[in-house]
Amino acid sequence: MQSFPQGHTGPAGSDVLVIGGGIIGLVTAWRAALRGLRTAVADPDPGGGAARVAAGMLAAVTELHHGEQTLLGLNLASAERYPAFVAELEEASGQDTGYRACGTLAVALDADDRAELRELHALQLRSGLTAEWLTGRECRRLEPMLAPGVRGGLRVDGDHQIDPRRLATALLTACERAGVVFHRARAERLSVVRERATGAVLADGRALTADQVVLAAGSLSGRLAGVPDDARPPVRPVKGQVLRLTVPRPYAPFLSRTVRAVVRGSHVYLVPRENGELVVGATSEELGWDTTVTAGGVYGLLRDAHELVPGLTELPLTETRAGLRPGTPDNAPLLGPTALPGLHLATGHYRNGVLLTPVTGDAMGELLATGTLPAAARPFTPLRFTTNARPVRQEQPA
Repeated sequence: MQSFPQGHTGPAGSDVLVIGGGIIGLVTAWRAALRGLRTAVADPDPGGGAARVAAGMLAAVTELHHGEQTLLGLNLASAERYPAFVAELEEASGQDTGYRACGTLAVALDADDRAELRELHALQLRSGLTAEWLTGRECRRLEPMLAPGVRGGLRVDGDHQIDPRRLATALLTACERAGVVFHRARAERLSVVRERATGAVLADGRALTADQVVLAAGSLSGRLAGVPDDARPPVRPVKGQVLRLTVPRPYAPFLSRTVRAVVRGSHVYLVPRENGELVVGATSEELGWDTTVTAGGVYGLLRDAHELVPGLTELPLTETRAGLRPGTPDNAPLLGPTALPGLHLATGHYRNGVLLTPVTGDAMGELLATGTLPAAARPFTPLRFTTNARPVRQEQPA
């Protein structure tokens, strides 16, 4: 492992410097290193960030929203890559990621919520997706713990799950084994020389140089000093509160798959892990940088989850946590070159960071190694939000 804590001076120069060590930063660094690029990551706590809060739903179909059909294509491409990606990562790291091909059931509890779910089903079918409408009785046959009042639902066998914490740990190990250098300090300022990004200055004063810089700091990506206005990512923090409960040993069948619901217009999901953990989430709050776990947030999640699965409130509540999703104006990620030569973005994944991990890694690895952004990622270039942008040269790295 190559790791340099605050106050310790390690190699300062690299081909690629990734600012941010969450899941997206780690997969970018891993793919760059596998391409033979000398790669470094600057982050005080790599493997942390939003991965500690995310539920890990790989829900390309059930996460579909009106107006997001372009994003759907990227989500589906990433979901398709997941089995091979997991196999490669688990072999490279020697660690289990908690990937489960279990499917998802989305249900409704009243007539209004049933109508909304019907509209989603119609959108899924128009988009060429596979989702089966079930009656309430058929839903309860699949998941006997569901409340008697379930009015109907959608069975989506292709929407699966992974444990984001295990995923982050496996990516961290894979990066270390691939030779990625970790600088465990916060990047304070982007270094720019002759209108080109050349590295970063860390909070401890160390200056790192790199031929290419990737800003992958999640909701914090827009706050890095030194980034020109026309290259600054338009990301905002969107708060999410999540609960974790535990099914006591021996793990009796509680839920066999991810269950999502619309309860009086509010969205709630339950993600069962094989180790007995049950993740319940998530709120969506536009409250700036606040990460306080609130009584109202916990109450709302437990209330809605109880209406969906009444037996849930008998389980031990083992964790409450709040985190920040990186949102963008169109809820889609920012992938690729910016208006500042040498600076690339891999951020703004909002609800889909875990789902988009494989395709993001592939896209950024290709860009960093060849200077070409793959076709699947081109609709998500940061330049879509830039007016009068300077031409971006996609050079072969030195």
